[in-house]
Amino acid sequence: MKKVLVTGANKGIGYEVVRQLAEQGFFVYLGSRDQKKGQAAVDQLRASGAANVEALTIDVASADSVTAAAAELMAKTDRLDVLINNAAISGSKPQELSAIDITQLKELFDTNFFGAIQTTQAMLPLLEKADQPVILNVSSELGSLTMQTSENRNPNWSNFYAYGSTKTAMNAFTILLAHEFKGSKFTVNSVTPGFTATDLNGFTGFKTPAQGAEPIVKAAIESAGGPTGKFFQAGGEVPW
Repeated sequence: MKKVLVTGANKGIGYEVVRQLAEQGFFVYLGSRDQKKGQAAVDQLRASGAANVEALTIDVASADSVTAAAAELMAKTDRLDVLINNAAISGSKPQELSAIDITQLKELFDTNFFGAIQTTQAMLPLLEKADQPVILNVSSELGSLTMQTSENRNPNWSNFYAYGSTKTAMNAFTILLAHEFKGSKFTVNSVTPGFTATDLNGFTGFKTPAQGAEPIVKAAIESAGGPTGKFFQAGGEVPW
């Protein structure tokens, strides 16, 4: 049974990713920065029949928490087949980069970008023990420079300038890590759920969390041994 860690998974898209992967026969560690909320989510999943899930307390913005979570996982399992860096915050509005408070911008990057990197670094010893390890970075169309400069750019994106910049950085992390691991057994990709109704956007998205989880789950299942350094969505590739 393949082992997966999903960060930021006690609700929304992350929760649905855990549920769907568990249904596909994976053993999934549900990462949550709040221990009680994480365990409550696992209890709910188990009550619905998903026995192969377990809570893991991890605040990706805290180096100490990430280190402790990695140590806990190493005591529980001999490997990690898939790491899904899903944890993210959206920040308050407005987000014009000409005026945003730098403290808020740093908080966004601490979770959405640096959090993903330090989580990946901490989990590498377990990932290296898998036959075909997969690292998936959950991104957004907002992180695509091609789409941000398109004439058809969504005007609503102006509400997420700072958040979008963290996802552009996340995509750079994907590309550079894929280059670093080129020729190895690792696969590293970005994937966007699409505009999904979660508390991250005030539940304004047109996709349900279950629908938003689908391309992430698909990538988790199909990425092993496949293309690396790519950016995927439900309909295929997304331009960088």
